[in-house]
Amino acid sequence: MDASPIRAPRRVAAAVALLCCAAASCTTAGHEARQDTATTARAQVPTAASALQNQYQKVIKEVLPSVVQIQASSELGSGIVYDGKGHLVTNAHVVGSEKTFKVTTANSEAPLTASLVASYPQQDLAVIKLDKVPAGLRPAVFGDSEKVEVGQIVLAMGSPLGLASSVTQGIVSATGRTVSEAPGGGTGATLANMVQTSAAINPGNSGGALVNLAGQVIGIPTLAAADPQLGGSAAPGIGFAIPASLVQTIAGQIVKQGRVVDSGRAALGITARTVVDNSYQPAGVAVVSVRRGGAADRAGLRAGDIITKLGDRPISTITSLSVALAADRPGQKTSVTYQRGGAEKTVEVTLGEQ
Repeated sequence: MDASPIRAPRRVAAAVALLCCAAASCTTAGHEARQDTATTARAQVPTAASALQNQYQKVIKEVLPSVVQIQASSELGSGIVYDGKGHLVTNAHVVGSEKTFKVTTANSEAPLTASLVASYPQQDLAVIKLDKVPAGLRPAVFGDSEKVEVGQIVLAMGSPLGLASSVTQGIVSATGRTVSEAPGGGTGATLANMVQTSAAINPGNSGGALVNLAGQVIGIPTLAAADPQLGGSAAPGIGFAIPASLVQTIAGQIVKQGRVVDSGRAALGITARTVVDNSYQPAGVAVVSVRRGGAADRAGLRAGDIITKLGDRPISTITSLSVALAADRPGQKTSVTYQRGGAEKTVEVTLGEQ
């Protein structure tokens, strides 16, 4: 009976020792498992980053030979090889009023000469043609603008500040933007359905390529947003590109027919100016002249009328009228509200084509 109180604590101690050993065994195994998982995760991160980097480099290698630098007498910009015949598409504000240009391709040692085919300032697009087509000229592959989605990774390729074959990276920030260019830095056009991107766009990028990771051109970088708080300087990370579908439509017509025959843009057929009220605030658009046979002429509008609405959209400036028309299509019926002799009138208009 004396042995019981001596052996019992030993059994308990042994049991505790086993439990502690088991617990230690479990802890060690779990720690090793977490280490394995962490090691796997660390291994996967560089692998994913490496794959993305490889894709960037693959796209750049494929597309950069299709992007050129264009030098006019007063402007420096970029362009895209449209076809194997030497046609290059760029922005109208890059070519300006020039007829001849110097072009540097990715593979050319010396500048090549090119001539203007046609410019279409209303959409800020133009086509020029190399006088002599070099060997190995690579046309770009254009993507489907309808498939462009917010969040897609994109690369902007061009010659910012004269630095040829430069590449910047960002995402598609928005689609379907309508923006108006300042007459001083562009054509003054109102452009619809623009692709907004965070990829850096600087002077010289205009006319270049906005490219997805499939190596397709989804737009032509055209302008950057200006920040009034920065004295009108470009706002970082807010740039706009003309969608590829429009580029192909306009450039295709110029290449085939030497001019744009179907703009797809609605028009009233007027020349006009912004008017202000007694407080010097924009108050409408005064009709200066009416094109004979145009939409406004058929609807009975005449010089001196002041347009204040298109459909249900208030009109206070030329820009707001351009933006409203950019959202409509030729042949579409809408209403125009205007003032004549102090009286407000409304008339139905069948829109013409720009």
